[in-house]
Amino acid sequence: MSLTIRQLRYFIAAAETGQVSHAAMELNISQSAVTAGIQSLEAALGARLLARGGQGVSVTPQGARFLSRAKAIIAAVEEATRSPLGEEKQVMGRLRLGLTYTVAGYFMARHYAAFRRIYPGITLELSEQPRSAIENAMVTGGLDLAVMLTSNLGNTGELESETLFRSRRRLWLPSDHRLLTAPGISLRDVADEPYVMLTVDEASRTAGRYWDQYGLIPKVVFSTSSVEAVRSMVAAGMGVTILSDMVYRPWSLEGQRIEQRQTIEAIPSMDVGLTWPNNRPLSAPAQVFRAFLSAALGSA
Repeated sequence: MSLTIRQLRYFIAAAETGQVSHAAMELNISQSAVTAGIQSLEAALGARLLARGGQGVSVTPQGARFLSRAKAIIAAVEEATRSPLGEEKQVMGRLRLGLTYTVAGYFMARHYAAFRRIYPGITLELSEQPRSAIENAMVTGGLDLAVMLTSNLGNTGELESETLFRSRRRLWLPSDHRLLTAPGISLRDVADEPYVMLTVDEASRTAGRYWDQYGLIPKVVFSTSSVEAVRSMVAAGMGVTILSDMVYRPWSLEGQRIEQRQTIEAIPSMDVGLTWPNNRPLSAPAQVFRAFLSAALGSA
């Protein structure tokens, strides 16, 4: 029997939220990944942990017994993860941390709360800025560290980076779209559909790279800097789009369903990580934050 920390986290999130889709949102991963992780956990244990129904999932008697054990395991792992950093809990000071829009909205909140709880002596000064402004501020000394889309990093000569995770990009469609029944969906198929283009965090520029690679041009009917606007428009049938799993949610604000599908062609992932200047050493608070985030995502 082989269990993983990911499987336990997926099970706990689904059990506590009562919805696989809500668990996926909480964990910033795809719904299919949560489902597959829980199924493999059940297979390894030889027990059914969750009962699936029309309204979501509920914990079975076996699942209820295992839930407390799973939480104890995760608590032990988190303590073990923090213990090598015990000396760093005494570090005091401030960390000027730059964030790009997507990171601020869809990634940083829970890690900020955990870091402040574990390291109360370090003050985090958060600043949301465009990528180019963050890069300039780090080079000129205005920021110590940044959490950003490392796949968009421009100034690789003066900045170092460490990618922490990669978020797969997939096609978003309304729940009644004809392509949902297709055996495979190509980018050419997508190019024939009206397309809603996200512009924030250079999303349109990034999209242009893979569209150009395949010699295709999407039929953009609307461009917006709002992820929620994209979500609502796709769900309402105004068009389709390609965005990362990190910003995916299965429902629009109006309660309409959004489906995902993988395209036949490979699409580059959206990579999230840390960036810092290479012309000066990281401050002690920055080193602590880097170690904390690496450990937190390593055990996720």
